[in-house]
Amino acid sequence: MTALVRYQTALLVRSQRWLPPFLLYGIFLIVGVQVGQPILDSLGYAAAALLPVTVWLVRICVHQEPAAARAVAAAATGARRVHLSALLTAVALAAGTGLAGTLVVTLISKPSNASRTVDVPVLSAGTAGLLAAAVCLLIGAAAGALCSRPVLRGRGWSITASALVSMLALVISGSPAKSAIVGLVTGSRSGVIHTPLLPLAAAALVAAVAAAVACALVTARD
Repeated sequence: MTALVRYQTALLVRSQRWLPPFLLYGIFLIVGVQVGQPILDSLGYAAAALLPVTVWLVRICVHQEPAAARAVAAAATGARRVHLSALLTAVALAAGTGLAGTLVVTLISKPSNASRTVDVPVLSAGTAGLLAAAVCLLIGAAAGALCSRPVLRGRGWSITASALVSMLALVISGSPAKSAIVGLVTGSRSGVIHTPLLPLAAAALVAAVAAAVACALVTARD
C-alpha cells in the first residue's frame, strides 16, 4: 500500500492537478480570514473551506490514472487496493493542507471571543480547530468517494453531485461537519471551546463506510 500511495502521489505531483485545489484553499483563507479576527471564528471558517477542497482532491486522485495503467496496477495488486491508495493519497494531501492552514490561522488570529471580552487559550483553540478540520476532511473524503468513479461514472453527474453534497454537508442538520463548525462559532460567542469529538467519530465512520463502498464497487464497475 505504501508503494501504491507513493505511485499515486507521484502521478498527482507530475500532473500539477493539485494546484487548483490548493489555490482555492488559499483564496478561501485570504478572503475569509484576517489578522486579528477572533480565533474560533477563523478556525471554523478554515475548517469549512477544507471540505470542498478535499472533495476536489479525491476526484482528482481517483480519476488521474490512465485506464491502461490502472488495469496494470489492478492486475498486479488488486483493483480495490489501487482505488484505496488513491483515496489515501487525497486524504494525506488534504490533511497536510488543512494542518498548514490551521496553524497559520491560529497564529494570526486574536485569542479572544467574538466580543473580545474573554481570552481564549490558543493551544486549546488550535486543537479544537484541528479536530474540526479533520471532521470536514473526513466528510469531504466520503463525499468525494461517493461522487466519483466507480459510484458515479458520468463526469457531469459526478461534478454536480460533488458540488451539491459539499454544500449540503456544511449546512444540513445532523452533518458532523456542520456540528464541528457550529461548535467553534458558538464557542466564539461565549469564549468556551467545544472539542468536536463526537462529530469526529461520526465523520470517521462515514468516511470508512464510503471508502468501503467505493472499493467494493470498483471491481464490478471498472
